[in-house]
Amino acid sequence: MNSRGPIVFLPVPESLSGRLESLSGKGEAVFTFDPAIPIPVELAPGMTELDLEELSWEMILSGMIRVVADSPDDVYAPYYRRFVFGVKPDILNELTEAAILKARNGDFDMALEILSALEGLFPRSPVVLLNRALVLEEQSEAWERAGLEGGYESAREAYEEVLDLDPPFPNGIFNAGFFFMKRRDFDQARTCFSTYIPVADDPEKQEQAEALLREIESQCLDDVLFREAYDAIHQGEAQTGLLRIRDFLERHPEVWNGWFILGWGLRKLGRWEDGVAAFRRTIELGGDTSDTRNELAICLMESGSLAAARRELEMALREDPENIKIISNLGVLALKNGDDDEAAGFFRTVLELEPADPLAQEYLANGLADI
Repeated sequence: MNSRGPIVFLPVPESLSGRLESLSGKGEAVFTFDPAIPIPVELAPGMTELDLEELSWEMILSGMIRVVADSPDDVYAPYYRRFVFGVKPDILNELTEAAILKARNGDFDMALEILSALEGLFPRSPVVLLNRALVLEEQSEAWERAGLEGGYESAREAYEEVLDLDPPFPNGIFNAGFFFMKRRDFDQARTCFSTYIPVADDPEKQEQAEALLREIESQCLDDVLFREAYDAIHQGEAQTGLLRIRDFLERHPEVWNGWFILGWGLRKLGRWEDGVAAFRRTIELGGDTSDTRNELAICLMESGSLAAARRELEMALREDPENIKIISNLGVLALKNGDDDEAAGFFRTVLELEPADPLAQEYLANGLADI
């Protein structure tokens, strides 16, 4: 699964005729070869022909997994699935763990390739579909930190596929609700949590869903103006977003989420002092979150209040100690204070948490790598 080479199809060799014993070495028969069905074999990248002396079980397994992943409706796909399940009965757990590890290390393409293989082996598996959505969500967050746009649409589509499962998949519905909460799509989040509560299979998660549903409804966060404001700012139309969120705040002046969106739009426009005021109002009304403190710190930093920005970032970090956005901003602040050693330490911490983070890589490459 580490690279993709060409696939070749071989007739069943004499050495493989008959019943196959488990690769565990316990001696039990787990599969019977059909000599009429060719065996797909994945070659190493760059190879065009197979030396039969180099044929291995790993090459055969990889070839079969590739076929069912790329062509799940292939006439021989069920046969290849039975083979894989026979010799690798724990393959779902093995490949899931591999995908999660790749995603944690920032190798999202490989994580998604592994999950694609699992989708071929386990069509419409709720667990596989949810893991794919989670990886796409994590990838989209990494892209956003790098200043890139567009990744969230793929994650949204993946969650919608999870939500379409029949019967409903409670854990998938719950995670989709949190995805939409983070995107401040509170109307969709409300729908997810309302759907989850009657089918909940985890009392703690049910309690969380009920609390979030009450918050959405009590603060009128499913108001169309709120969603329009968020979408406009996210799409680079901050002025339009500010008009929408001010209309929302006229209706709901005590809703801290509205003041947060106002501050976010002001920050996007470089109106630092106004942004500071909006985020301070957010905190006064109950929005004292690590995100609020981080956004407030950016405005303070850009307006020259470096000591105040440091205080806000340190408070945010105490609440969310592995948030790489906060740690990155502490690195930027250290650079503004002329402390390259401290800045390098923060950016290295970011890379420990997320090795592929482009912002930290860029800063360390531009003069900090040898400190």
